Amino acid sequence: MKANKNVDNQQLDLESEAIKNIDANKLSRFIEINSLRLVTEYSPVTVIGLFNTMIQIHLLLMMNKASPEYEESMHSYQKAAKLFQGKILFILVDSGIKENGKVISYFKLKMSELPALVIYRTLDDKWDTLPTAEVSVELVQNFCDGFLKGNWPRENDESEEKTQKVEL
Repeated sequence: MKANKNVDNQQLDLESEAIKNIDANKLSRFIEINSLRLVTEYSPVTVIGLFNTMIQIHLLLMMNKASPEYEESMHSYQKAAKLFQGKILFILVDSGIKENGKVISYFKLKMSELPALVIYRTLDDKWDTLPTAEVSVELVQNFCDGFLKGNWPRENDESEEKTQKVEL
């Protein structure tokens, strides 16, 4: 079975061995994962889909698209996204858009700390931030691997002051 992914110009193959053992849940997951873009830009239109996806870990790159480093950073971010496809949903939050300030402040970041990476687990609201001057594949990979292994440099439990969940 072959699936053509128009968004990132990829052809995806579901191996014949896998077809024999596939059930509705596995097929649904294959289709959902492979219909997503490698990197989805955060917007009022995409936010609903982002929170309704099966992928419960999101990595946000908060960066101004007008910055001189944007193209190179985005290229590295997309390469890293391929490494975690189906495990982590990669999202771009354009800090140059005023309305995205709510997302940035939700993760307790200031504009002066951007660009930054934020990894967020939707299931239990666990998250960690990593302000960075340069986005590289290695940096993103190490940050994601650390989070997946439970090694977070900074806890964000907000134990004293629980923040209510707000639709971003």
